[in-house]
Amino acid sequence: MRIHARFLIVPALAAGLQAAQAGDITGTITLNGTPPEGQVIDMSSYPDCGKLNEKPLKREFYIVGPNHGLKDVVISIKNVTGKSTGASAAPLIIDQKGCEYYPYVAAVQTGQKIAVKNSDPFIHNVHTTPTVPGNDEKNIPQIGGAPDISLSFSNPESFLRFKCDVHGWMFTYVTVVDNPYFAVSGKDGTFKISNLPQGKYTIEAAHRKAGKVTKEIEVKDGDNKLDFTLEVPK
Repeated sequence: MRIHARFLIVPALAAGLQAAQAGDITGTITLNGTPPEGQVIDMSSYPDCGKLNEKPLKREFYIVGPNHGLKDVVISIKNVTGKSTGASAAPLIIDQKGCEYYPYVAAVQTGQKIAVKNSDPFIHNVHTTPTVPGNDEKNIPQIGGAPDISLSFSNPESFLRFKCDVHGWMFTYVTVVDNPYFAVSGKDGTFKISNLPQGKYTIEAAHRKAGKVTKEIEVKDGDNKLDFTLEVPK
């Protein structure tokens, strides 16, 4: 019994040591400049879509909070490769609701499942248009209430596009990375990357319209602050 008790302590000590050697990166993405106003989506040819929305939908390329925090920025580690845990990660859920894709921007790991739902009472089609070799194009019809469509991608790719050919304004963009250290900024522009091993890294913040910025950081135990500023293109 004493031998068993001694060995039971070892995993706990190892787990504590591993946790002490990892840190988090938190920060805020700020947008400089005045973004263009969102454009109202014309659904006049699709009255069923219009009925599902209380207000006219707008295509908002820049979603900016009260303190200029920028939403939908993908923050990723550029000098960590081949560390994907996507095969065991929970699936990303993408929903088609009110003739829009939600979320508009997301990120997954290579090999991670993406479950696409159709919460609308009529047909959409899920058409992926990757640009990186090895990421297969798919075009799958999906009636309302049908089973989820399950997809995954083998290679890293920035802002891989999903669209609906039935309703031409419907898009979502999924960045695929090959490690678990990434985030997408929220409505206030904040983000968090958790449990990153201590060390020096190159971090990229990328937005579909405002471009991308990279910074260097040395991650230490605990919380490590890193903010980014992106610019509205002139």
